[in-house]
Amino acid sequence: MIATDPGKHFLKPASMLSGGPRAFLRSIERLLYHLGFDDIRNIDGPGDEGGDILAHRRGLRWVFQSKWTTGRTISEQAVRQVDAAKAFYAADRAVVATNARPGRGALAHRARLASVGVRVDIWDSRVLAKFAAEVIPEYVPDRFAPYPFQANAIAEASGALSGAGRALVILATGLGKTVVAGELVNAHATERSDGEVLVVAHTKDLVRQLERAMWRDLPMSVPTQLLTGDDRPQTTVGVTAATIESALRAVEDGWQPSLLVVDEAHHVAENGVFQGLMEKLANTPRLGLTATPWRGDGYDIADAFGEPVFRMGIAEGMAAGFLSEVDYRLFLDEIDWDAVRETSEHGLTLSDLNHRLFLPQRDEAVIDRFREVWSQVLNPRAIIFCRTIDHAEEVAQELREWGWRRAECISSRQNHRERDILMSQFRDGRVPVVTTVDLLNEGVDVPDVNIICFLRVTHSRRIFVQQLGRGLRLREGKNRVVVLDFVSDIRRLRATLDLRAALERLEPEEIERLKLPRSTISFSNPAVGSFLEEWIRDAASLEDAGDEVRLQFPDVPGWSAV
Repeated sequence: MIATDPGKHFLKPASMLSGGPRAFLRSIERLLYHLGFDDIRNIDGPGDEGGDILAHRRGLRWVFQSKWTTGRTISEQAVRQVDAAKAFYAADRAVVATNARPGRGALAHRARLASVGVRVDIWDSRVLAKFAAEVIPEYVPDRFAPYPFQANAIAEASGALSGAGRALVILATGLGKTVVAGELVNAHATERSDGEVLVVAHTKDLVRQLERAMWRDLPMSVPTQLLTGDDRPQTTVGVTAATIESALRAVEDGWQPSLLVVDEAHHVAENGVFQGLMEKLANTPRLGLTATPWRGDGYDIADAFGEPVFRMGIAEGMAAGFLSEVDYRLFLDEIDWDAVRETSEHGLTLSDLNHRLFLPQRDEAVIDRFREVWSQVLNPRAIIFCRTIDHAEEVAQELREWGWRRAECISSRQNHRERDILMSQFRDGRVPVVTTVDLLNEGVDVPDVNIICFLRVTHSRRIFVQQLGRGLRLREGKNRVVVLDFVSDIRRLRATLDLRAALERLEPEEIERLKLPRSTISFSNPAVGSFLEEWIRDAASLEDAGDEVRLQFPDVPGWSAV
């Protein structure tokens, strides 16, 4: 459906002029969603080589130069810059987007490039206005009706917000919690023309991703803006995505939004900035969403949002056919059996046990296992979670030496633009494998991933589930993710066994009806696996235990025969 009111949209000339260069750039990003682009990445910043946005459409890579100005025209410099960016990023198409008009120099240089077969498009103020009035639909074209389980979550949360004014939704990574949030925000924003929605998260990157996620569910008539240390919007009409600190300052200055949405709600603690914000907005309906509700300090986020109105975990998502099946392979070949004996007889702290029980796997042996799986997977795309940034860089270098020439490390040592470029290359297959530590835990959509390798200690059940979730998203041509887990923490072993138990509790007739192969969790050495499973059977809360907890495991008859 084409928008019926061309004067009410995010590409209004007045808005494009008053918002400044950063807001104009985000408007171009939002336009690309409406035009059917995907993997849209803002790469603006020092050293961007003339490119501000990278995006894909119908198999082609596009690069955009965003040129906001208070003047009437742009010069040929913009055309030169985007042409250079096209070469630098190996893009297929190049576009200058501007709120002004191309000057004579810009048109002349574009014509010179065209004469040698180089195309540069210019989307000026007239083109953008035409897009809004005649071309782009009111909603993005890939917006789809929620799945039945998402519709149930939306209905339950909506009822709870209307009633108690609180709602908590728990959905495993890959099940679309942002779809649920977007639909609820859309309903609120469109039903209340005076409504102002505040969506908060704990990092700037997540806040930017939240604003983009909202675009898929909002009509073009509902404006969005960022509120962070870098962005100060002129208005809070519509939907404002904010870092928690900036949101609290705005509320302390008197702002009273009509709906509060907290993404990654497991970051809410008993005390702190999140609690301060909710205390200031005690009478504002609040929605919390998370895939991993557990906290290491024992605080129950239900105290802030009420008991979950809807919950679906990894096992249930797999059974319903909305998550990829898992071929989970645990490698426990390197076990120090003297540590097993000492723990059974005397007890060890978790910290001591982990250091003594799991002998370190050599990276060369890990790569051998990785190579074997790589050769068996169609169109392999892999993430390897490592212990430290140094380790991640070392593993990437070893992979390159062993034949993966485009293996890359993604870490906090790179700036935002560099990471976005690498993620764009990862999404389109130019970089087939990445190593990292924690950067891909939250808010990253990588549905093509079909191999995950754990080389790091993951004490936290929340981090374990988040990282596993990077491979669970479905994609056309993909129905399985292979996980190689070189276990080095007994708490993660327990969490993995809990996942296996949950999968085994699924009704066989459901698996058969949906024609899904049963997900598997297996040990490289079944004898070792069976023993360790029996050994930790009584440690029901093991994954939440602290490092100094002293474990006293039962003496299992026959352990010495393993």
